[in-house]
Amino acid sequence: MVEIGKLTPADRDAWEGLFRAYIEFYERNEPQAMYDKSWGEFQADTRMHAFGAKVDGKLVGITHFFVHANTSGPDVCYLQDLFTGPEARRKGVGEALIAAVVDWAEQRGCSRVYWMTHETNATARSLYEKVAVNKGFLRYQIELPV
Repeated sequence: MVEIGKLTPADRDAWEGLFRAYIEFYERNEPQAMYDKSWGEFQADTRMHAFGAKVDGKLVGITHFFVHANTSGPDVCYLQDLFTGPEARRKGVGEALIAAVVDWAEQRGCSRVYWMTHETNATARSLYEKVAVNKGFLRYQIELPV
């Protein structure tokens, strides 16, 4: 059975392992400071939020999300990151994490939960096609120096 809940200090190492695998999947490399900052934000649970999925007490999936303003209606929830370890895929973990974020956002009056994935991520897209509607938007971005 999949158990979804907030991440606790005891989850730090397992969370970082999963988050590093997620970052690596998207062919990025981030400094340790990014992981430390994100973990601090998730523990504060004010601006950015995180849930973990556990099976038999082991953290096997994570999701990160936050609420932001919406110019044409109530606030919306952006599900920024979703990752499950390979051993947990196609076992309901991703779906349970999405459902938990949807419940969380609904309780806070958000009008929708949305996310993006790469067009080549067929495994994730097979789940997303079951639980959500692809509205056809394309993403553009400009990288800024930090």
